[in-house]
Amino acid sequence: MARNKFEFEEPYLLLESKLEDLKKLSEQLNTDFSEEINHIEKRLDQMMEERYKRLTPWEQVLLARDLDRPMTRDYIRLLCSDFIELHGDRVYGDDLAMVGGIGMMGGRAVTIIGHQKGRNTKENISHNFGMPRPEGYRKAYRLLKQAEKFGRPVLTFINTPGADPGIGAEERGQAWAISEMLCGLSSLRVPIISVVTGEGGSGGALALAVADRIVMLSNTVFSVISPESCASILMRDVKRADEMAGHLKMNAQALYEMRIVDEVIEEPARQYLLDSPDFVEKLKNTINNYLDELGSLEISKLLEQRYSRFRQIGQFLE
Repeated sequence: MARNKFEFEEPYLLLESKLEDLKKLSEQLNTDFSEEINHIEKRLDQMMEERYKRLTPWEQVLLARDLDRPMTRDYIRLLCSDFIELHGDRVYGDDLAMVGGIGMMGGRAVTIIGHQKGRNTKENISHNFGMPRPEGYRKAYRLLKQAEKFGRPVLTFINTPGADPGIGAEERGQAWAISEMLCGLSSLRVPIISVVTGEGGSGGALALAVADRIVMLSNTVFSVISPESCASILMRDVKRADEMAGHLKMNAQALYEMRIVDEVIEEPARQYLLDSPDFVEKLKNTINNYLDELGSLEISKLLEQRYSRFRQIGQFLE
């Protein structure tokens, strides 16, 4: 969990400080304070869970961007017993911001596509901070058509601030590559499940989100624009980004209530996501249940439901 992403009340900080002092004292005096330490840790866990329930939309944005969150390759290692990564768009080159390949998941072959960020500056530069270029989307589209040919369901993982906005990306057809993905997913003749694992930003995220089922982790976001850009355009003040995060209704619970996403998976408060057995089991069961449900449908029915889903998406109040 990213401690520096939001403020804690004084009682929590004081108790945490006392815990560290007690641990040091235990070592210095060679005395067993394990019972007292366990009691304090349990209380800290309880306070953290209570704090997690009161996160503001802006705090959730910051958590969604945290580079300590699991990335697409982490989820691939978690879900797949075997995975073969495929590279290149057969036109220009390979894009490290987009990971794609074929994996075995519970005895079922699936095509997995997802955004990949780095965990430090060097890795982020290599992965272009998780912002795919046209070759990344063309690689993804190539894998979509391959999945359709061999009848493999598609699983996408979304975590990007948006598509690369640079001149080179525009020159190589960024808009066309994204539009091709949108059209390809909308008519793909296999089941599609999308999981928002971090920040879902703009068309760069939407390009992987035209799916039969969309799942979000509880501290992730999905929006047409970042809070900073929204504040800069509408309010002429980027410092009001925290305010815009609330107005954009971009967090998981708000999107679930508007019927834009199908399910929200709760994240543990004081534990790395993939170290939590409950979280891992819930994620696996959710994906497998949706694959079973969608896999039982005739292709014509699957496409009909997908079309109706996006014609009716969102709950509007007038």
